[in-house]
Amino acid sequence: MTLSIQPTTALSLEEFLKLPETKPASEYFNGRIYQKTMPQGEHSTLQIELASAINQVAKLQKLAYAFPELRCTFEGRSIVPDIAVFEWQRIPLLPNGKITNKFEIPPDWIIEILSPVRASRSRRVQSPNRVISKITFSIQNGAKLGWLLDSADESIMIFEPNKLPELKEKQDILPVLNIL
Repeated sequence: MTLSIQPTTALSLEEFLKLPETKPASEYFNGRIYQKTMPQGEHSTLQIELASAINQVAKLQKLAYAFPELRCTFEGRSIVPDIAVFEWQRIPLLPNGKITNKFEIPPDWIIEILSPVRASRSRRVQSPNRVISKITFSIQNGAKLGWLLDSADESIMIFEPNKLPELKEKQDILPVLNIL
């Protein structure tokens, strides 16, 4: 289960952003702080392989870039997707051309990987509903695509604007950003 750190007084987004970073990362929404679960081997492998595969296709042509564990702060929330993909022209840059440290826009493509089930209790370490909420919030605020990977049943739930979520399995073709 994702740990909820409930402050004794209401904490604003600005106050949250001044707090030191945590490991694993903490996220802020609906006036609460939630600490993400620590990725395990399977989760980390999926995350790095998927981000690398996207970057192999998109980076060289300067179409998009996949950032693992990047803080994105927008519309009153601060989230840290497992992978945040930004179209190349939307990557925030400093005047010197370097990538900024603060991303204050939603990703174009948000990818989340459900943490595995705890063997001892047969329940998830993280709340699927909270993860779905993060994806749908991003879609409602400008993201073009969301994936929710569930390695337990080898499926991916697809989220797109103005469409119902769609489950993909086995040999189903997965949508990617239109620019790829």
